[in-house]
Amino acid sequence: MTTIDLDQQATQAAFGELVGIAQPTVSTLMSEGKLPSSGSLRELLLAYCQRLRDQAAGRLGENATLDLVQERAALAREQREGQAIKNAVARKEFAPIGLLADVLGMASSAVVDRFDQLDGALRKACPDLPDEAKTVLQQVIANARNEWIRSTERAVFDHIDAMPSAGDDQDDDTAEESAP
Repeated sequence: MTTIDLDQQATQAAFGELVGIAQPTVSTLMSEGKLPSSGSLRELLLAYCQRLRDQAAGRLGENATLDLVQERAALAREQREGQAIKNAVARKEFAPIGLLADVLGMASSAVVDRFDQLDGALRKACPDLPDEAKTVLQQVIANARNEWIRSTERAVFDHIDAMPSAGDDQDDDTAEESAP
């Protein structure tokens, strides 16, 4: 058995033989900055072992900027938020804003269609009704419809604006995409 002086200046071939990798692999690791480009066998061995520990712990990967702890925390947060949404849906306290907007649009359309039919229904039911009375009635209905649209829009925006401050765990993106 040969003793190795770990404090001697290392060559790529000697270091590769020590750890069981080819010299070109050592050269690549050094050129990519993953190992020091020079030093003793001890320094290179310590750096190589640290890199292996980091890699085994998931702190290194194809993208060395990823942090496994942060990624796991982000995944846990997403899972928690997803479960909270599922629970809110089950309690019928949650629906996507797109769905709410579609339902409100359909309801509004149905009401507008009925209002549009009012003129013909008045002519049939009250043929003697003066034009001034019909005009006043249509104006009152149009004002009510317009106020309904304004107040509904205002209520929706007020509620959306209040959502981020109401839920500390909810991100702004989530608040904009869904409404209780």
